[in-house]
Amino acid sequence: MTPTIIVTLIALWQVVLVGYTYILAGNAADEAVRQATAADPGARQGVCEAAGLKHLSDAWRSGASVTCGGSGSGYVTADVELQVPVLFPGTLSVPVPVRGHAGAVEEAD
Repeated sequence: MTPTIIVTLIALWQVVLVGYTYILAGNAADEAVRQATAADPGARQGVCEAAGLKHLSDAWRSGASVTCGGSGSGYVTADVELQVPVLFPGTLSVPVPVRGHAGAVEEAD
């Protein structure tokens, strides 16, 4: 019975890590697009990336990518891609990344 309980706890912990990574990706995308809407278009990618990575711990930041874009019509988007750790943050990662996406209208001058 003990091995079944241990395997179940490990599986549940991995599900928690996946869910938490989705939450982090969504929050990072929201933060990135919020800062990007107020930034100058020439500096937008740098501001966006810095804001998206700001609240991530080192375990999630190491494999993260943040990109910002826009259609030129006043709408800015941010995409964040994070790696899901296997059992312990900062160790191995699941080969399937988690993506977060956010969009907002540019702030008027």
